[in-house]
Amino acid sequence: MPLYIKDDVTAALVARLAKLRGLTKQDAVRLAVQAELDRAQEAIPLRTRVQALRAAYPLPAPMDQTADKDFFDDLSGGL
Repeated sequence: MPLYIKDDVTAALVARLAKLRGLTKQDAVRLAVQAELDRAQEAIPLRTRVQALRAAYPLPAPMDQTADKDFFDDLSGGL
């Protein structure tokens, strides 16, 4: 989907960033938007981000096995 910038000031800023970084205007817009999204993500407290990750990727249920010396010896073939 095309993006049309109708504001002359914004278009000039994009052109300035593109020239400064040696990019196309499209890449300059992508770079600027990604940088702003990264900044917004970092503003979310770490605790909240970790909670969201744990909700999306929960830990598996315990397997009722103990990881003792015998367990690791069995994994390593008794080395």
